[in-house]
Amino acid sequence: MKYRELGSIGLKVSEVSFGTWAIGGAWGNVDEKEALDGLARAIDRGVNFFDTADVYGDGRSEHLLSIATKGREDEIHIATKFCRAGDIHDPNTYSEASVRAYCEASLKRLNRETIDLYQIHCPPHEILKQGAVFEVLDKLKREGKVRHYGVSVETVAEGLTAIQYPGVEALQVIFNIFRQKPIHELFPETAKRNVGILVRLPLASGLLTGKFRKTDVFPEDDHRQFNRNGDAFNVGETFAGLPFETGVDLAQDLTWIANGRGTMARAALKWCLAFDEVSCVIPGFKSVAQVDDNLAALDVPPFSAEELARLSEFYNERVKAHIRGAY
Repeated sequence: MKYRELGSIGLKVSEVSFGTWAIGGAWGNVDEKEALDGLARAIDRGVNFFDTADVYGDGRSEHLLSIATKGREDEIHIATKFCRAGDIHDPNTYSEASVRAYCEASLKRLNRETIDLYQIHCPPHEILKQGAVFEVLDKLKREGKVRHYGVSVETVAEGLTAIQYPGVEALQVIFNIFRQKPIHELFPETAKRNVGILVRLPLASGLLTGKFRKTDVFPEDDHRQFNRNGDAFNVGETFAGLPFETGVDLAQDLTWIANGRGTMARAALKWCLAFDEVSCVIPGFKSVAQVDDNLAALDVPPFSAEELARLSEFYNERVKAHIRGAY
């Protein structure tokens, strides 16, 4: 395993870490034993960082992580998120009473005394501009309930606002070959402030595996079905904001990235790690096989300067005009 500094936090996290949205819910059925086996395999392979949220399976992901990391709390770091269990537009959701209640509930499910990284879960930009929630997080940090805090954002503009607050030590962003905007507009600013970057959706909800066909149908409880047009939450969280059929076509034009790298998925993860500002990628998983396949990205050849330029041109000329929603 290879490790990188998570901003100025003082933690070295595995370059390929894992998100746990998929094992919590909204990605179709997942077997609990298989989920726990996947977590165990990741830990055995040197993964020391996992991202979750209180709303993933209504706390299921946090509970599974408590089981998987029992007795290893000092060496396995967990980031969780809050606010989406309430009305994200209501300022009361970010009051001290509300945030404290969210925090205590997560601590109980995680069976921990402190949260390594506590993140606001994609709040509206206006909430970030108001900034009152950061005073609450500062208080929880002083009390030892959380060690560090950050923000999961939907847009570059939100990220730029969030890092104006000195207590924000990490940003979680959507970043992949189909979503390259952070490279020039956000990463230089996070580098100046030594803010860590967690990359979610590095495979664009699976589009960048190259395995989907336009005729594919997902289960009704899978966000790739119920949110493909942004009906439940930000459209960018599903297929990077691309219309599914368009994304399938674009992915087929990227099959070359797998040459010498085994699979498109491994190549897509390796591309994210080509940027020094990235602390880690956090792909999801639902099985041991998916854990192993994601970790295999660590051993594939890096992209050449010419290949990176080719992918930049592809994004600018073929992709970005199709992305829906603010990003």
